[in-house]
Amino acid sequence: MKNIKKRLKERLKGKIVIVGVGNILKRDDGLGPYLIKRLRGKVRTHLIDGGSAPENYVGKIASLKPDTILVIDACNLGWAPGGIGLLEIEKMKHTGYSTHNTSPGVFMTYLKEETGADVFMLAIQPREVRLGEGLSSPVKRAIEKVEEWLRENA
Repeated sequence: MKNIKKRLKERLKGKIVIVGVGNILKRDDGLGPYLIKRLRGKVRTHLIDGGSAPENYVGKIASLKPDTILVIDACNLGWAPGGIGLLEIEKMKHTGYSTHNTSPGVFMTYLKEETGADVFMLAIQPREVRLGEGLSSPVKRAIEKVEEWLRENA
C-alpha cells in the first residue's frame, strides 16, 4: 500500500482533476461517486462525479485544462475485495469489466486525446455490485485509505 501512496504522490502534479465513476445503486460500484462526495471541501483539486456515464463530462473536464486526471472506479481484476491498484490506460484496454456505458479504457483514452493530460486509474476491487445501496466493509476501508492519501497529495 505504501508503494501506491508513493506512486500517487509522484503522479499527482499540476492542475489535477479527480473523476469518480460508478453507479451508487449497485453497492460497491458506487465507490467513485462516494469518494468524490467525501473529498469535497477537503482537497484543492477539481472533483467530478461522473456517475455511470463519465463520458458525458469530457467537455467539462477538458475545459479545466488539467495536467493530471485520476479516474477512481470499481474494477474487477480478481483481487481480494478492497484491493487497491493504479492502472494505466494500456491495462484498461484489456479489462472487460464495466458496468458503465463506455468501457474505462475507451473513456480514459478519450480523456487523454482531448486534454493531453496524464490519465490513470485508481481501481478498487469490489465485493458486491448487485442492486442495493451502501459499500461493503472492505471497500469502505479502502476508500478511507484512498481519501487520506488524496487529502495529503491532491
